[in-house]
Amino acid sequence: MASRFVIIIFAMLTVAFFVADVSAEVKFDAGASLRLRQEIWDNVVTLGTGTTQPDRNFFRLRSSVWGKASFSDQVSLYSRLTNEAKYYTGPYKLKGTDRLDEDELIFDNLYLDFKKLFGGAVDLRIGRQDFIGPTGYGEGFIIIEGTPGDGSRSFYFNAAKATVRLHKDHSVDLIYISNPATDRYLPSMHPSITTSGYINHEKQLTGSDEAGFVVYGKSKLSEALTLEPYYVYKTEDPLGSYARLKLNTLGLRAAYKNNGWHIRGEYAHQFGEYTGGKDRKGDGGYITIGRKYDKAALKPEFNIGYTYLSGDDPSTPNKNEAWNPLFSRAPMWNELIIYTLIPETNGMGGSIPGYWTNMHILRADIKLSLSNATSVKLGYNYLLADEKTSGANAAMFSNNDKERGHLPMAFVFHKFSSKLDGMIQAEYFIPGDFYASTTKSALFFRWQLQYKL
Repeated sequence: MASRFVIIIFAMLTVAFFVADVSAEVKFDAGASLRLRQEIWDNVVTLGTGTTQPDRNFFRLRSSVWGKASFSDQVSLYSRLTNEAKYYTGPYKLKGTDRLDEDELIFDNLYLDFKKLFGGAVDLRIGRQDFIGPTGYGEGFIIIEGTPGDGSRSFYFNAAKATVRLHKDHSVDLIYISNPATDRYLPSMHPSITTSGYINHEKQLTGSDEAGFVVYGKSKLSEALTLEPYYVYKTEDPLGSYARLKLNTLGLRAAYKNNGWHIRGEYAHQFGEYTGGKDRKGDGGYITIGRKYDKAALKPEFNIGYTYLSGDDPSTPNKNEAWNPLFSRAPMWNELIIYTLIPETNGMGGSIPGYWTNMHILRADIKLSLSNATSVKLGYNYLLADEKTSGANAAMFSNNDKERGHLPMAFVFHKFSSKLDGMIQAEYFIPGDFYASTTKSALFFRWQLQYKL
């Protein structure tokens, strides 16, 4: 592993110096961040029905340092190191009496940027990189999280991305992705001694060895309207005895904004096949309508929306019609539900949270700015299943209804300074008849402080 890492670094530096003007002065930049969280899970995962998932009360301390070397205006190298240690104070323990997970020190990002190649028409980024923020794709419906197994410690993809500008308002991203279940490309330092969530003392990052190719278009048709068509080909090689999946996804995202109003929507169709011939297909999409009143008191902003994710029909054993979340196993519409999905979707996505599927969600939220530094957000989700479960664990699932339940949410955000911010989050899930009558309501609570240099 060490020799592979040396080869990768040497190759990246060689390419950088070859492309860049070596006579130019190299410019350096660096920074760091520190994030402290406490999380409380009450009846999360199994809704109070499982003895193997006790309640959790734990602290998370994520620390990151990053550096950037710019060899020219066109060529740069970026690297970030991250660790997220955890300390458990509640009933949940790692193993025996252990409460501290010191975590690994990992290469969270490591990539080369080449800007304005081929006459300014192409940008190229090669290496470990994030697809969030300005480099992301819409609301992250298909691409946002490459490492769901480590929570929000990292989001990276091992990828090569070329952005081809066809016109000032039209571009196409071509992306190749390779995300193994555990990191085999770069070393992790001081690997954890714990076993929960780890394979040979390396963090399990996804439910399978995943690879994919993406063609993602972005077209600004006017100041108000943007269209983003895409195609994704993904392969999944699950751990254990599950069959390999080859899956195609065709979709379109549209975003419109005018006079404070915004409408965002996306729809995609999937088709593919497992090794052995079983068909896999699915459909998914969402629509969100909202408005922000910048000149009104408290600057209120509201959103209402609907999400549809197809479910597997139990009456068609030779087909699986469940929506596959591709590279978006993240807290998309809420946080608590991603953990309750684990017992339901373990056979498709492994014991990793966020396998969004078999879902109808009616959503509404409102955000108020109490001051320039403080805002609050209140939300509500009504969740249903697209298909009933069949033969699922009777301790948790009723197997005869589709009402998942109700989930109200509340957030408080505060910015102490340009470098320090904080938030409080609470979600409360009231299970419906989709679940067994013995299930209990669940609480997810979090507070956070974050400092960035």
